[in-house]
Amino acid sequence: MLPSTATPNVLIYVDHDSGKQYGYEDGWLAEEDELGPIFEYTGQGTSGDQTFLGTKGSRNAAVLYHAEAGRSLRVFMAEGKVPGAKSGAKQQRYIGEFALDPKQPYTVREAKDQHHKPRRIIVFRLRPTGEYQRLPKDLVRPAEVTDAQRVLATVAATKLPEPKKTTPKKVAPRQQRATESRRAAQPSSIAEHRQSQLRNEYLEELTARGHEVYAYQIKVAGTTTTLTTDLYDATEHELYSVRGESSREEVRMAIGQLKDYVRHIKPRPKLVALLPERPQDDLLDLLYAEGISVTYQDGNGYTRNPAR
Repeated sequence: MLPSTATPNVLIYVDHDSGKQYGYEDGWLAEEDELGPIFEYTGQGTSGDQTFLGTKGSRNAAVLYHAEAGRSLRVFMAEGKVPGAKSGAKQQRYIGEFALDPKQPYTVREAKDQHHKPRRIIVFRLRPTGEYQRLPKDLVRPAEVTDAQRVLATVAATKLPEPKKTTPKKVAPRQQRATESRRAAQPSSIAEHRQSQLRNEYLEELTARGHEVYAYQIKVAGTTTTLTTDLYDATEHELYSVRGESSREEVRMAIGQLKDYVRHIKPRPKLVALLPERPQDDLLDLLYAEGISVTYQDGNGYTRNPAR
């Protein structure tokens, strides 16, 4: 990726071959949602965890805050070598103009770095904002078999540390109208912040107890989407769903998430909903009816209500 110094754009160059050596593949997802198609693009950094911070993460931050800076994301796909070139340079095919997904700008996954060590990578979720090219060869290959892999517990994070936003760049009214609808929505709601904080604190709690904690990264046969679970306590063989509120909506979300993921993990783990406070009795009964235990924050500690 390359923030342009001459135009209000961030130029993103995608090469299927280069990504495969690091265990990931960029391109269109075969599945669409209510907002339409999604193009996945992995952030910059081939060694160690990818980041948004410092010099190492400056280009990733340029993508994250592209709308605030008045920039568009322009995506190009490598398309064979330049005829007659001796350097191995590749031709670039223009895919279209994009913006970050307003609901989920990026996900965090595990992949191997150039030294074959596991690390966290940033996978941006891009949405086309105008005309675009979506050829079959540009799609991410679907998984041949369902595979659930244990990965770093920190991969369960929904948000990574981000640099402070700078003063938005002033843009002409016409350009402003074009960018308002595609601002890079950040996962900054109170519930999401509490969810992230609770996940991190409980991970520290389990680690302090000497537990081995991971997450699962799941690829489902016939699909191109990668699912990432919340915390998995290998010591107790328990799979968690961490929520930022103890409301009915969030409890329902925890049930659906756990029931979806547990089908793919063998042997089947016990299920636990981790909540920031004690839910209503009716919601406790709902969780128990689904065979899900409840752990919630209680003062400076945690209270555990096992499924009946």
